[in-house]
Amino acid sequence: MAVSFRCATQVLNLQYVNLRGRNARSVIVLLRSTRHLNGFSGPNPGQIGPQGGKPDETPKVDEKSSSRWGPTMFKMFESAATTLASIVILGLAGYSYHKYYKYLVLKKMENAFKPGDPALELAALGKGLGNSIMAEDQETWIRHDEQTKIDAIINGTDHGHYHLLIGEKGTGKSSMLLHAMQKVDGEGCSMFEAHADLEIFRIRLGKALDYEFHEDYIGSLFSIKGPREGNTAILDIERGFNKMEKLALKRRQDVGRPLILIINSTHLLRDDEDGRDLLELIQQRAEQWAASNLVTVVLNSDDYWVYERLKKYATRMEVLPVLDLPKDQAISALRRFRRRYYISEEQSPSSVLEEVYRRVGGRLTFLNRVAKSADMLKTCDSICLVEKTWFLNNCWILGREMDDDVMDQQKFASSAMLLAKALVDQEKENSIKIDDLYFVPQIPLHTARQIMTRADFIKNYDRINLFTIDAQAMVRADSVPMQIAFRQICSEPGFEEHLQATLDRIAAIESLGRTREIVAKDLIANNRYKISGRPDRGDGIIVEMLPPKVAEG
Repeated sequence: MAVSFRCATQVLNLQYVNLRGRNARSVIVLLRSTRHLNGFSGPNPGQIGPQGGKPDETPKVDEKSSSRWGPTMFKMFESAATTLASIVILGLAGYSYHKYYKYLVLKKMENAFKPGDPALELAALGKGLGNSIMAEDQETWIRHDEQTKIDAIINGTDHGHYHLLIGEKGTGKSSMLLHAMQKVDGEGCSMFEAHADLEIFRIRLGKALDYEFHEDYIGSLFSIKGPREGNTAILDIERGFNKMEKLALKRRQDVGRPLILIINSTHLLRDDEDGRDLLELIQQRAEQWAASNLVTVVLNSDDYWVYERLKKYATRMEVLPVLDLPKDQAISALRRFRRRYYISEEQSPSSVLEEVYRRVGGRLTFLNRVAKSADMLKTCDSICLVEKTWFLNNCWILGREMDDDVMDQQKFASSAMLLAKALVDQEKENSIKIDDLYFVPQIPLHTARQIMTRADFIKNYDRINLFTIDAQAMVRADSVPMQIAFRQICSEPGFEEHLQATLDRIAAIESLGRTREIVAKDLIANNRYKISGRPDRGDGIIVEMLPPKVAEG
């Protein structure tokens, strides 16, 4: 066998030398043929050394192939395990962060209702006081009769309802709410200002509740889609109310009192689709929270349209009208205020104080301005002049010479003048005296619309503070200085003729708009013609000359 192996090797070497330069495939074929000629099963090409000395031995191919697949399977298993572990760790981290974020949101919102409130801090800075509960001698120098009711609402003893404070601008609604909050140091209360833009309203609500609407949510790092994506402002407001409801449930178990949410200046919401949807959302929540004693919602509004909108679906709403101070309270407050800030000055005569009340009434903002001035009567005249100028700038009539381009604005102005004249006439007829509790004349809302012959203008008058509508649907001048302005304007010489000329001009312009002029040409004299047709129904106009007999007859 050894001799045969050497012979085969020599033949291989010789043939390899002769075939040098040919391709390797020819060498391999020649090698195989030589091995079979000698009856020897030598090593395969690429192997080192023979596989055995016996011809019947076969190579162990199955064991070597299995040894090749072993490392591959191990690497596949290792990669799968690594991927699975990464997914599990990422999922646990994302879930843990999500639960922690929810806990953090409720914790921050809970801190927003703890003692102290940004609205109180701003009010304290404006008055030069510290951020603490005001002592008895530091309380407001004018106290409304409604203050007791508001105190009960804010401290949580009056619950089961939501409330609408309605009254003219400057009657002290916001001041009473702030003073009631100061008595409890803002504990369980939150107050913010409304706005016409829903995005700004959302931001202010979030500031009051210390809620970010998931804007600081970083769940996207864990491939978790944030709830803020693709949302609108009103959906964010709904989500904020949901979080607030969870906090109110927890507070009810711990404290037993409802939360207080105050929305100031609700009349700033637009009377359009978005504004009405937001107001409806707030009312639905307020009704639900009032029924379960979770949250007491307080809405503060200057305009009547908010009450008119809420009235449709209100079952647990209480309306608290805030009016001007009566004569006795206003004069007493003026006297005390002058003693506090003008110590060296002698006590103001009662006649002067009564004259102040006659000129500006019991409006808190006017009394505050007058009492701080050195010459009170001069300040009263200045206030009356401002109100009169405001009315004339918005509603003065142009008379018979006005252009037809301003007809729409003149309809608005002439309707206001008609209503002002009706109030002045009622004042003369009823002989209202200054000693009356509220001496500004007023008429029902439906009557006011009948006088103006328009139903849509009255809300605009209320919005720009010319007239006001109270919770009993009574229309009157926005303030005593405004009523004085009505009286002065209507008493001017020639006012009624000027108003009538304006109304006639408006009627003439409207008549021209409803009239169509027909010009007939090439007619025969002394003949009669028949004109027929309905252009308003799509028919043409037919002009026919009557027969002579009919014409003669």
